[in-house]
Amino acid sequence: ATPDHPRGSGQPAIERRPGRKLRHGSQVTVIIPEELRLPEPEGEVSPVVILHQEPGVLAVDKPPHVPVHPSGRHNLDTMIQRVHAHCAREMADELGLAPRLSHRLDRETSGVLLVGTRTQAHRELRRQFEAHDVQKTYLALVTGELPAIEGSIRWPIGPDHQSAVRLKMTVSADGLECRTDWRVVRPLDGYTLVECDLHTGRQHQIRVHLAAMGHPIVGDKLYGPDEQLFIRAAEGTLSEADRTLLEMDRQALHHYRLVFQSPSGQGPVTVESPLATDIQDFIDRLNSTSQP
Repeated sequence: ATPDHPRGSGQPAIERRPGRKLRHGSQVTVIIPEELRLPEPEGEVSPVVILHQEPGVLAVDKPPHVPVHPSGRHNLDTMIQRVHAHCAREMADELGLAPRLSHRLDRETSGVLLVGTRTQAHRELRRQFEAHDVQKTYLALVTGELPAIEGSIRWPIGPDHQSAVRLKMTVSADGLECRTDWRVVRPLDGYTLVECDLHTGRQHQIRVHLAAMGHPIVGDKLYGPDEQLFIRAAEGTLSEADRTLLEMDRQALHHYRLVFQSPSGQGPVTVESPLATDIQDFIDRLNSTSQP
């Protein structure tokens, strides 16, 4: 049978007649949304840290190095699998759960990750993201001292056709409009902790904008000192000299705060994630070495 419902709706169709009563020999086809087609994890998946929970919504704390969904070589213990396992354990008595990611974070980026656990709530959250109604604030540790206390970057971003890395972006006159507002949180010895508000959500936007300012994020293999670091990391051939140059084993970018409107009508919701331990440890080491 071919479903009448849109592909990926998760709704059954019965011989092209939704709502028809089943009879002996009837064929039922259900298209499972892509994010629900998850490989069975080998062994136990890791638990999730819940930052906020309400009907239809979960906000979880994403650790660095964990992909948000299965892809490529990263098919096990992803964030969406962890959320599914959490819902199966802790929310098994709730009918109609279908957890889906409301947005994405890069594998190395840590912090707030929002999940719609019911279809209607997920659709409303996606609408807010697409309308740029969600306030997204990141903390980034960058190299060097910024030229002012705050500023706004409005450089358009597009694909970097000069790069050997297909997914790399760059500031480009014919790119997509975007805006990043930044504020210095703490100047450090040769580094700066910066707060960035995203008014658009272009691919790698914060990383591209800060690098274009001359202040790349610490540990950024793609937009830092040499994109060959990204290639060697993907191949598993980073040298000790490479690791020393990077200073951290991931980009020091953390999704610190997210503000959205509750799909259940409870008004604005603010979710915050404490700065990831590895970034905080790096800052603490800087502070200890700068003490007289």
